Amino acid sequence: MSGVRVLVGTRKGAFILTSDGTRAAWEISGPHFAGWEIFHLNGSAADPNRLYASQCSGWFGQMIQRSDDGGKTWAPVGNQFAYDGVPGTHQWYDGTQHPWEFARVWHLEPSPTDADTVYAGVEDAALFRSSDGGQTWQELSGLRNASGHLWQPGAGGMCLHTIVLDPRDAGRIFVAISAAGVFRTDDAGTTWRPVNHGLNSEYIPDPTADVGHCVHNLAMHPSRPDVLFMQKHWDIMRSDNAGESWHEVSGNLPSDFGFPIAVHAHEPETIYVVPITSDSEHYPPEGKLRVYRSRTGGNAWEALTDGLPQSDCYVNVLRDAMAVDALDSCGIYFGTTGGQVYASADAGDHWSAIVRDLPAVLSVEVQTLP
Repeated sequence: MSGVRVLVGTRKGAFILTSDGTRAAWEISGPHFAGWEIFHLNGSAADPNRLYASQCSGWFGQMIQRSDDGGKTWAPVGNQFAYDGVPGTHQWYDGTQHPWEFARVWHLEPSPTDADTVYAGVEDAALFRSSDGGQTWQELSGLRNASGHLWQPGAGGMCLHTIVLDPRDAGRIFVAISAAGVFRTDDAGTTWRPVNHGLNSEYIPDPTADVGHCVHNLAMHPSRPDVLFMQKHWDIMRSDNAGESWHEVSGNLPSDFGFPIAVHAHEPETIYVVPITSDSEHYPPEGKLRVYRSRTGGNAWEALTDGLPQSDCYVNVLRDAMAVDALDSCGIYFGTTGGQVYASADAGDHWSAIVRDLPAVLSVEVQTLP
């Protein structure tokens, strides 16, 4: 029977939760890298034993770790994210005399077909690619030529936080930057252009500008790579033409502000979001933790509450803290800033906390195991 591995990054370490296909009982491993902020922990679809972790601390700086045995052992990789070959600094040296400083690696996105190819999105916003399992990295510097001088930091910094790879076309990549918007390449990262037509942000000087929108997250179903869903700083948006234009699908949500968005593994019109009250009140409306599901690709939404706290709940769910598995009955998972990781083995109808009292959860990813 297939199983799942839930990869959880927190403020104080990484945790790995493993179950068989029933998803009824869970084995918990961790904390790995205890005391470190784990901004993102992600696994390869091409090799279930390959994991990557982005760890950071104010004392030691930024490091990337790799595991080749499903998280049992780890080793630092990426000497280019280092000074004089020593991992753990905030500077990347590109062969010039002027190091480029960045605060952290926000997101690691392994290739779906090659375990040794992995992308890293960093702050200040830039995109890197490694073709040797993270040992060496190359910046895809053409991205910063796509109106990079107009980019501005959002409340969480000027971060490249989302990387979406087109499974049909290896040359097409989407990234989201806060607060700049969505950018697309069709030539594997050499050239880029903004794809933000239809976005409207009242808080910037030109609400419909090509660049300057605070996009929180993107999601794509692999069977329909031209259809994208977006959680924006206010508004749930949809594109049916690979980002060329967007339209709002917030519909009857109690709030269209939030951070994560996910697509059901087998139903490309079924999407999930977790609304929070506002950009200043980062907790669920009315103190009720509700995941909202649309089976129509947006506009019509239903609240999923069975097993979730419906009073006095004031946690948040961050942008990388929701994921789905690929089992026949699609599992949905999310983590909270209160340290709970919730799971539903029936596409959101019923929920249970598979672990509680972790440090604040920063990211949740899922590997479906053979």
